[in-house]
Amino acid sequence: MYLIYIITALSLLISIIFDFNKTKQAIQIAFKKLLNILPAFLKMLILVSFILYLVPDQMVVKYLGQNSDLYGLFASLSFGSITMMPGFIAFPLAGILVDKGVSYMNIAGFSTTLMMVGILTYPVEKKYLGRRLTILRNLISLAIAIIVTFVIGLSFGEVF
Repeated sequence: MYLIYIITALSLLISIIFDFNKTKQAIQIAFKKLLNILPAFLKMLILVSFILYLVPDQMVVKYLGQNSDLYGLFASLSFGSITMMPGFIAFPLAGILVDKGVSYMNIAGFSTTLMMVGILTYPVEKKYLGRRLTILRNLISLAIAIIVTFVIGLSFGEVF
């Protein structure tokens, strides 16, 4: 992660050296766009936080556990699809679930949909991408997540 920060800082410095006025203008535009998206993003973040707080770990493990078969797979894809999270949150959560005995196949379904499909993020996406593109993006992401889940299941010998 630090590498990304370093590359960004160096790129910004190079941009300032070559054309200070354009760089200043680009930063102002970016800041305005951040302020425009911030209210919707904060609403989504608060809603996601409440939902994650209300769903206890034991419930997740119960429905995604080692012996949950097709029902567990459907539950993992569904639970993961509710919200969208970045990898730096999803991967530690997946590690915790593995430690609690959840199968790798269910972890793959859960974590992949968690990072790619977002039902709660739909209003924000719809505002910026449009209804049709948002639905299409979520459906394609869900299809990719299902493929990844079955590949992981085959790799670990967990397919039904």
